[in-house]
Amino acid sequence: MTVGEALAHGTHVLAEAGIDTARLEAELLLAKACDDCARALLYMELRRELTPEAEEGYEALLARRARREPLAYILGHWGFRRLTLKTDKRALIPRPETEIVVERALEHLDGVGEPTVLDVGTGTGAIALAIVDEHPRARVTAIDASEDALALARENLDLLGINGRVRLVEHDLTEGLGHDAFDLVVSNPPYVEPEDIETLQPEVRDWEPRIALVSHGATEAVARAATEALRPGGWVVLEIAENQAANVAGLLRDLGYEHLRVSPDMAGRDRVIEAQWSR
Repeated sequence: MTVGEALAHGTHVLAEAGIDTARLEAELLLAKACDDCARALLYMELRRELTPEAEEGYEALLARRARREPLAYILGHWGFRRLTLKTDKRALIPRPETEIVVERALEHLDGVGEPTVLDVGTGTGAIALAIVDEHPRARVTAIDASEDALALARENLDLLGINGRVRLVEHDLTEGLGHDAFDLVVSNPPYVEPEDIETLQPEVRDWEPRIALVSHGATEAVARAATEALRPGGWVVLEIAENQAANVAGLLRDLGYEHLRVSPDMAGRDRVIEAQWSR
């Protein structure tokens, strides 16, 4: 099988499995099967015969993706802002929506000399690592109730070589967030309602960890606990479900937060809410 034939074959297999970006994903999977070569190089060698090992590996990758295993888990890495993070089933895949959370968090840290940040439910470590990557003096405490997720975050921390400014802690939100007077509390909490889980794409529904998906009141719990963890004038920045902005805004006002702002994602859906703690 040549490279060109492999791309055509992979595109067909993935399209039949209902994957909208079949051609792009066929390219990425073939590049991985060919020892992680660059996608662009494939088009320079369309007539080259694949080795038996590459062909076998490619078929195995296609089979995994046709079962709707997330592409990020198959590739083993995923881009997030300026970073490339290790990804697997231990944590949610970092998403573009969460990049907006980091953008808004950095806005509130601008001009703060050595800000302290609490990242609640860190998963892969995406938010915490992006903040310290883009703010050279920020220090982040990143917590998660999942030992597996924290192990993955530790691997990403080690891979990126960011030393001393991210502290990973196993901690359950039900125990509160303490009284450490952070400048910012940031979180992408689970926000899918239990009755909505079956409506999700199979990549999410069947593969990503339920503990990081299903709400069970997590947004309210973070907002409430942050009132004790934030210093006066500190900010909370939360990712939210697209239809929950009004409810979360009302919750934040009731808790005593001020200066609320809602930011849309790239599709124009309300996705990030932020507010200041002034007490």
